[in-house]
Amino acid sequence: MEMFTIPFLVAIGVVIFILANSVRVLNEYERGVIFRLGRAIGAKGPGLIILIPIIDKMSKVDLRTVTMDVPPQEVITRDNVSVKVNAVVYFRVLDPMKAVLSVENYLYATSQLAQTTLRSVCGQGEMDDLLSEREKINKQLQEILDRQTEPWGVKISAVEIKGIDLPDEMKRAMAKQAEAEREKRAKIIHSAGEFEAAENLAKAADMISKNPVTLQLRYLQTLTEIAVEKNSTILFPLPMDMIKPFLGLIEKKEN
Repeated sequence: MEMFTIPFLVAIGVVIFILANSVRVLNEYERGVIFRLGRAIGAKGPGLIILIPIIDKMSKVDLRTVTMDVPPQEVITRDNVSVKVNAVVYFRVLDPMKAVLSVENYLYATSQLAQTTLRSVCGQGEMDDLLSEREKINKQLQEILDRQTEPWGVKISAVEIKGIDLPDEMKRAMAKQAEAEREKRAKIIHSAGEFEAAENLAKAADMISKNPVTLQLRYLQTLTEIAVEKNSTILFPLPMDMIKPFLGLIEKKEN
């Protein structure tokens, strides 16, 4: 009895080994590139995959979008300013066969390519361009990376510059420049206000010269503005007609 039991157990172990090495289950977002005796025969999945033990080997590829953080890169801009720039890259695998056969490690290769491209593109522009034209630089980075990773079966969907670290000296210089610009705008606005006030005064003088009564009304209005609450100053307006005779006597005495 024991003689039959041992071979039976061995057979069961062999069957379990074969099943464990021949059956694979892939998720919806996964694909498996099958190699038979070292030759790629295609990509399969998702679902149940049957492999021939020892003869077949499978390499899994994830088709979901990968978010890759590009570490800060030292960049010297065209106007000789040293800055640190970091970014994030979004990409996914479109062709599992190319991702496995064309490059050793598409994740590492994409990361290194993103770092070198980020330094190259940012180094071609000036510092002001990096700060004010991020959308343009992001699009340029995306186009370059997408073109270079296409042979690997990788699609670059977006590249975003996350941050630009400036030296402290440059930050102080930019703050002074912004302050000077604000003072310039304030002086321009003040001078424009003075010019408009002068124009309005000139027009008012022309109108008052045509009607002398207007000057008297303006004089009375000024008195009401001066006579505010808790003011000890008392003003008495005198008509010019009452003062003219006295002015005439003074002129006669002088003559």
